[in-house]
Order: sequence, then C-alpha cells, then structure tokens
Amino acid sequence: MAGSAKRERQLAREHYLRQQQRRAAAAARRRRTQQVSAVVLAVVLVVGGVAVLASVLRGNGNDLATLPTTKATDTGGTSASASSSASPSPSASPSAKNVAGDCTYTKTSQGAVKSAGLPAYDKSKAASYRKPFTATIRTNLGDISVLLAAQKAPCTANSFKHLALATFYDKTGCHRLTTQGIFVLQCGDPSGTGNGGPGYQFGVENAPPNGSYPAGTLAMARTSDPNSNGSQFFIVYKQTSLPDPNGYTVFGKVTKGLDIVTKVAAAGTDDSNGTGDGKPKEKVTITSVTIGKG
Repeated sequence: MAGSAKRERQLAREHYLRQQQRRAAAAARRRRTQQVSAVVLAVVLVVGGVAVLASVLRGNGNDLATLPTTKATDTGGTSASASSSASPSPSASPSAKNVAGDCTYTKTSQGAVKSAGLPAYDKSKAASYRKPFTATIRTNLGDISVLLAAQKAPCTANSFKHLALATFYDKTGCHRLTTQGIFVLQCGDPSGTGNGGPGYQFGVENAPPNGSYPAGTLAMARTSDPNSNGSQFFIVYKQTSLPDPNGYTVFGKVTKGLDIVTKVAAAGTDDSNGTGDGKPKEKVTITSVTIGKG
C-alpha cells in the first residue's frame, strides 16, 4: 500500500511538471506573437505615415499644380503673351526627365484651367537659362521675395518665369496648408482644387538626395509621376523631411516674407484633408508675380 501511494504521488508530480511546461510554452508563444504583431504594426505605421506625408503634396488628384490672361513684362525688358494650357497627369514613369538640364515640356490635356502656352526653350542657348533671377510673389498679406535657383533648376525656373509673365498666377489662392508632419503652404493652382495646372508638365531636377527641405525652400509639387511638375509649388516654413525616391524640385528660396507664411500657418487649417492638413484658415491670394534681375 505504501508503495502504491508513493507511486501515485510520483505520477501526480510528473503530471504537474508537464502541465507547467505546457503553460510556459504557451506563454512563450503568446509573447512571440505579441512581439511580431508589434513589429508589423510599427512597420505599417511608418510606411503609412510616409505615404500620408508624401500625399500631402499630391492631394486628391494631381495636386501639383479662369481667368483670361494678358501680356506681362518683366523688369528686364522681356515680355510674354498668353496662349494655351492644362495640368499634369499621373503616369507610371520610372525616372524623371530634365536630369541633364535639357528641358522637355510636354503638353497634357488634364487639369487645364488657364491658358499659358509652353515655355520657350532653345538648346543652343542653354547657358542663358542658368542665370539666377529674383521674383516677388505679391499677396493680399504682403510681398514674398524669392531668389530663383536657375543654375541648379533651369527648367523649373524657366517655367516659373514663363507662367509669371503670362499672369498665370494672378488672382490665385494658396489652396493647401500642412501643419503636422510636414510644414508647407502650397499654391499655384488657379482652380483652387489641387488638380489644376498649366497644360504642360516636366520632370524633377535639383531634388535633395537626403529628402531634407529647410525653412524658406521653394519647391515644386507634383503627382507620384516624377515628370508631372506643372504650376503648383510649395513654400516650406519649417524644416521638413520628404522621403520620396524621386524628390521634389527645389528651384529657389525665400529671401524676405517668410514671416507671412509662418503667420498663415499659425492660424491653422480647416482640416479638410485630415488633422493639420487643408485649406488655410487665413486666406492667401497671390495678386501677381513680378520677375526681377538676379
């Protein structure tokens, strides 16, 4: 009888030990599952966050880039008259044009909201398009002075000058302000929808390789297609990181008037595109853009 009782106690202990081992193994599996889930969630959040930030400069459609246009003259004595236009359209493009400074402006029928025609470009005079110049963006809140980086972004600077002289930007509102994640004021769409443009598009040039855009940067907005630059641009009012493989063309910097943009940012957005992203509560209207010498 004593031996039988001892055997029963031994079996009970072995059963208890096996039960504890099973529980420990189950707990370990739960911990591994939770760890994997946490890693997956973190990756999703990071990827999703980058996608959201990048989409800020693309919007509901093209988001890069109707009033009759008239002749405009710059302070250097040259002039340009208006003709036809439209806006960039997204396409699966593997790389950007203009990387060698050979400006290619391609007509497109999507998003055309104001007639401007194609910018003139003569390959035999390529050096002349690299001369720096200034521009004054006059708004209802004051003037914003910019220095155009024509040496590093000749195609974009040439397009901006062309549109300014064609009065394309006159009486247009800045349609998007972002105050969370990235810090930009986006302008240049006469339709005010984020889908309008000048009737042509061109490629990225002079994009920061590290995706860093300091306060005061003047850069082009576009769709996911790196060749969809048009008329829409954005002003960075606070250090911003945009980790896009093709980047966004930097074509100038604000030399005076950045305080106007920061004041608009302080007033906030209507959050129509999400928290911290939408139309600026303080309305910004570009009354005209004048071109000066460098």
